[in-house]
Amino acid sequence: MSFVSTTTKTLLLLGAPVFLAACSESSATDSNATAHAAKAAEVVELDVYKSPTCGCCTSWIEHADKHGFASTVHHPDDLNAVKDQYGVAARLRSCHTAVSEAGYVFEGHVPAKLVTQFLNNPPAGAIGLSVPGMPAGSPGMEMGDRFDPYPVVLMNKDGTFSLYQEINEQEEQY
Repeated sequence: MSFVSTTTKTLLLLGAPVFLAACSESSATDSNATAHAAKAAEVVELDVYKSPTCGCCTSWIEHADKHGFASTVHHPDDLNAVKDQYGVAARLRSCHTAVSEAGYVFEGHVPAKLVTQFLNNPPAGAIGLSVPGMPAGSPGMEMGDRFDPYPVVLMNKDGTFSLYQEINEQEEQY
């Protein structure tokens, strides 16, 4: 019997190739560390596109704003057109779409800590991150003690996507 995580199964169902790679951490120079600290201290503006009646979107915006973001909320007549405009594949969509000043896209209930991590070092060719669907226990989808592990998916300009990070425990989000 082989072990396949829930996240891996989800990505396979989404049609994404799953690549597991060892990550190495390089040491930053003092000037890079200082630049990253200054960048982290800046408030990052997000344009968030959502339905006017969605409460979980509002909760996610509160989560983001509590963690260093300033959100401007938009209620477009056609939310799918916004997702199309920013290149969010149908199978990676959720209830809201956030766009940074630099044009990076954060679809659904992506933890603010991962938005910050991504913005501090965006992968080449990436358009942003997605949490497909609406996983219970993700930021904005809190349901008491209920938590369902979920994938955070890296979306690329060429339409491909892969696993960015797997969230297995609620505490990993914060």
